[in-house]
Amino acid sequence: MKAAEQTRSLPQRPIAQGIAEHPGQTGVRLLSDAGEAYAARAALALAAERTIDALYYMWHADETGHLMLEALWGAAERGVRIRLVLDDATTEGMDQVIADLASHPNIEIRIYNALRWRRYRLLNAVTDFHRSNRRMHNKSFTIDGVATIVGGRNVGDEYFASGEGTAFADLDVLAIGPAAADVSAMFEAYWHSASACPSDAVVGPASPGAGERLRAAFTANHAKEETVAFLARQRHVLLEPLVRQLIWTDARLVYDDPVKTLGGPARPESLLLTRLLDAIGPPRASFDLVSSYFVPASEGSATLQNLASRGVRVRVLTNSLESTDVGVVHAGYAKRRRELLRAGVQLFELKRGWGQRRETEGLGRSSGASLHAKTFALDGQHLFVGSFNFDPRSARLNTEMGLVLDSPRLAHDLGLLFDAGLSLTTYAVRLAEDGKRLQWIEWTPDGERRHDVEPGTTVLQRLGIWILSRLPVEWLL
Repeated sequence: MKAAEQTRSLPQRPIAQGIAEHPGQTGVRLLSDAGEAYAARAALALAAERTIDALYYMWHADETGHLMLEALWGAAERGVRIRLVLDDATTEGMDQVIADLASHPNIEIRIYNALRWRRYRLLNAVTDFHRSNRRMHNKSFTIDGVATIVGGRNVGDEYFASGEGTAFADLDVLAIGPAAADVSAMFEAYWHSASACPSDAVVGPASPGAGERLRAAFTANHAKEETVAFLARQRHVLLEPLVRQLIWTDARLVYDDPVKTLGGPARPESLLLTRLLDAIGPPRASFDLVSSYFVPASEGSATLQNLASRGVRVRVLTNSLESTDVGVVHAGYAKRRRELLRAGVQLFELKRGWGQRRETEGLGRSSGASLHAKTFALDGQHLFVGSFNFDPRSARLNTEMGLVLDSPRLAHDLGLLFDAGLSLTTYAVRLAEDGKRLQWIEWTPDGERRHDVEPGTTVLQRLGIWILSRLPVEWLL
């Protein structure tokens, strides 16, 4: 066996050993560090021996996006079968890259819910709104049916903290064992869905020289200073140590049936929310929710208020107006704050500039950071990690997925974040003494500071959010 082949096979040994030593359980490791999340995907691609199945809402053709495409191409070159499903809402400008990749005999790409108007994309909202408004929001990266990464991250620089723009604070989970097999089965459902179309029927076949164009693009990407610096920061992350640090537990995959995006009424039992409730039931003591796009709407707000009235401790972390990347979504959340606070729900909003550090692990200051994670802990026993936002779009329009982990240790860790880890990174939103006005409490080295308007915002921003919150668009958010 060649040295390179030996290097590739090494991670498979602890994977197989761990599965054998923990029958019926799944080994999991949370990936909160953006660089580690990228490196884990790259390491899985290198370790793949038979298949790589990837399902993504968004895959940018930027520095890290090209690095991951290069990882797929390299695996295909050594005989691994690659299947990639991309939602068409975010493929603008990528037709050439998609066609070139799909020209490889070991790579198949399908476009999910392809847009009818690809050049003038806004026309889809006018002529085909009901269908084009429903998207595949899933995110999974699976090798050989035994190891997978599931969570909130798409593929692109902002998700892996590369470059100088916004860095998303996000969360994935590396899972080894039965849960990975379940993700593989889910992938088959999406791959064979009526919404998934072979890429050549959408973007056309590649023109001559596809392989040469891709290799030139990969070479040019490696010559960029940003790429060199990014890769240098990830060289310490190896798959084998990650596998040896797994927590072995029961894990259940929940996901929406892809029929949801066809526009017809989906059976309740085929929806993620129904499957999620069946898997864990309602909270009895505590519910800690992290949601980047938190739009509870009337139904969700009533549910959270009811939980709080029954003595359940409900805590929510979401973006502040100054940190959100989607202002209209904040409008859907802002209109519900007072009623939630009056019911006893605790609200925390992430400050701008607090997210993934670019140099080290953990939460730290950056030039522009926004929360993108979707996770919650229930009763200190169960942890959910996935793509599901607590909003009407995730519940009714888009397809979503995630893993429910029966792990008191991991659920406890999220609880600790609320207990002691938010003082420097968030504002606590409270009602003033009159029970009407909102206040934002900021903890600083000099003590507690109170803001009577949303911190870091302008009058025009706040006016815009107020106007948006009055429009009947909540069901779209």
